[in-house]
Amino acid sequence: MNIIKIEGQEDTPKIVFDPSNDIFEISGRSLPEDAAMFYEPIIEWLQNYSQTPNDHTEMHIKLNYFNTASSKLLLDILMILEEMVEDGKSCIIKWFYDEDDEDMEEAGEEYSELIEVPFELLTY
Repeated sequence: MNIIKIEGQEDTPKIVFDPSNDIFEISGRSLPEDAAMFYEPIIEWLQNYSQTPNDHTEMHIKLNYFNTASSKLLLDILMILEEMVEDGKSCIIKWFYDEDDEDMEEAGEEYSELIEVPFELLTY
């Protein structure tokens, strides 16, 4: 399967989905002008991956900011992982946040309550 690698910009996150090296990471800031257009190929890639995933998928999310439009699309990504778990696949989400960033900690807690996927909140 192809690798998705998008370098982060001022308003868009870095995305690396590399199943051959077990790297699944979204990091940086997410406030693209057109969030749906930015995330569409990422969601499509993940839907394809979910059909024949690795034995274990560990998604790292290391965002320091995201806007409302991005929050919906992040939930869409997490829901694909939830579908994988429902299909018996092994997945975990590791949500990283700065220990002083209460907003990102709360966001991780809210996502962890919305989806049925093993979820870890970790500080850096």
